[in-house]
Amino acid sequence: MKALLCHTITDDLSGTGLADIDVPAPGPGEVLIRVRAASVNFPDILLCQGKYQLKLEPPFTPGMDMAGEIAALGEGVTGFTVGEAVCGGARFGGFAEYALVSARGLQPKPANLSFEAAASYSAAYLTAYVALVRRGRLQSGDTLLVHGASGGVGLAAVDVGKLLGARVIATGGNDAKLEQVRAYGADHVINTRDGFREPVKALTGGRGADVVFDPVGGDVFDESVRCIAFEGRLLVIGFTSGRIATVPTNMPLIKGFSVVGVRAGEYGRQFPDRGAENVKQIWDWARQGKTRPHIHAQLPLEQTLEGFRMLQNREVVGKVVITP
Repeated sequence: MKALLCHTITDDLSGTGLADIDVPAPGPGEVLIRVRAASVNFPDILLCQGKYQLKLEPPFTPGMDMAGEIAALGEGVTGFTVGEAVCGGARFGGFAEYALVSARGLQPKPANLSFEAAASYSAAYLTAYVALVRRGRLQSGDTLLVHGASGGVGLAAVDVGKLLGARVIATGGNDAKLEQVRAYGADHVINTRDGFREPVKALTGGRGADVVFDPVGGDVFDESVRCIAFEGRLLVIGFTSGRIATVPTNMPLIKGFSVVGVRAGEYGRQFPDRGAENVKQIWDWARQGKTRPHIHAQLPLEQTLEGFRMLQNREVVGKVVITP
């Protein structure tokens, strides 16, 4: 089968490319999926660069989110049948014609979602849910500031924030993309080009944002400290800017806010019961049509690295989906 293979960790992704490899056989508790769609997430890129918290020994195939049909069941797997349409997340393996997934990570594909939409869902919406509900304690009526709002995770946070009744302020660096985010549901949009501290304070009567969703880090984190409300929660999602920010501890002391780390997958591993509740909730929303994963582009497997570069160049609104 064809698969995207990272055979060498390199910063420029030159060690990652298409290869022919054997179709794997499912072991106990595993399911072999014929992949119909897999979405690109920023951690897929970081894995191939050796910059993610999970370190894999090459060769490996990245790809966290996928949807497809069951091709084979491993020993002990119950509740699924060969040919069934399924979706869900794994830590790697999705950018291939076939992928092995733990049965615990699979869901029956909602009938109202295409394979492409289903593959775009799990990582982004689980991150948004764990961040806003479990870690950020977002309440109806709160002001939510979402940075990197046009990206897959950012747009999911806008979607979940509105579903939970928050007033959403979305930021980004491109006016055209921000207008798409506004049309998607954000109450206000701010281009970070000229700073966002003063506009956020103006929109909140000087109080600041109750919850800040920050997958960007760097200068964006630094400025967020200046426009967060007393008892606010500054959620650290990632560092797409490339710089891991620091904060003088007198700032959270004086302003009474919390800096809260978010790792959705690890949260589920630490608290399995709550993790199962998280997964159930986001997929219930999907089946009820309450959430709206947005697909920016669909690319063939041969163009997966182009999808990576689209994310790196901040060209994407929502998700890029690979269709083997």
